[in-house]
Amino acid sequence: MKLTIYNLSKEFKDLKAACNINLEFTPGIWGLLGPNGAGKTTLMRMLVGNIKPSSGKIMLNDVNINELKGTYLEKIGYLPQQFGYDKNQSVEDFLHYIGVLKGINRKLRNERISELLSQFNLLEVRKKKVDKLSGGMKRRVGICQAMLNNPDILIVDEPTAGLDIEERRKFRQYLTTISKEKIVILSTHIVSDIEFIANYLVLMEKGKVIAEGESRSLIETLDGNVFETVVPERDMAEVEKEYRIMNFRNEDRGQVAIRYIADVPLPNSKLVSPSLNDFYLSKVKEV
Repeated sequence: MKLTIYNLSKEFKDLKAACNINLEFTPGIWGLLGPNGAGKTTLMRMLVGNIKPSSGKIMLNDVNINELKGTYLEKIGYLPQQFGYDKNQSVEDFLHYIGVLKGINRKLRNERISELLSQFNLLEVRKKKVDKLSGGMKRRVGICQAMLNNPDILIVDEPTAGLDIEERRKFRQYLTTISKEKIVILSTHIVSDIEFIANYLVLMEKGKVIAEGESRSLIETLDGNVFETVVPERDMAEVEKEYRIMNFRNEDRGQVAIRYIADVPLPNSKLVSPSLNDFYLSKVKEV
């Protein structure tokens, strides 16, 4: 299975939210990473058919999704940052409602709803109104509705928003389990959301793709160029002019521990292994 994007662009009046994007998604977890306003949400909304591109096309297995129509949508699961629901609907009623919209028969709906409520620890609140749930629980309900039709392509915007640490761990574990035969696209501006689970990375800025490929290979492009050292706090302004600082921590006695990228390191620096955060900060300017 492959989901291919050819020369995809989207303009809103004077704003070019997506500019000539070319990508090919295959099974696995794809991290769609970039600062707010990079065009990630616009790209996802085009992928799920919520908005039409200004130009370009989207193909599933070499067939235009405009030709596939409903057949394509049946293969999609989508969780936006905010999802709509009737304030009077219980969790169970809401999921049945979504299941009907997706054309899932009652027997299969019952099975899937019970399975997902159990998977995401929502069985005890199945009769409770969605509107009365905590933010984390609502997010889990959103995940359930996205997975109801057991989609081949799962697209999630800001995947861990509202989830606590344990809920995030379980969600990542769940995604890793299902991603072997599915395309999973996770859009986020938070590196830790995808750092340990994304097989592939798409980095966006100002509506353009500025880097894409296998995550490990992209990170390894920084091998031999990431260092850590300690410098006097009074020298930080000068150091920042000369080096790309990835992170820093205040130490005792007016010292600052820094992590930075360089071809030629500062004295007394230690070479360290690069991380996804290093790669991200080295490429994106507006963070």
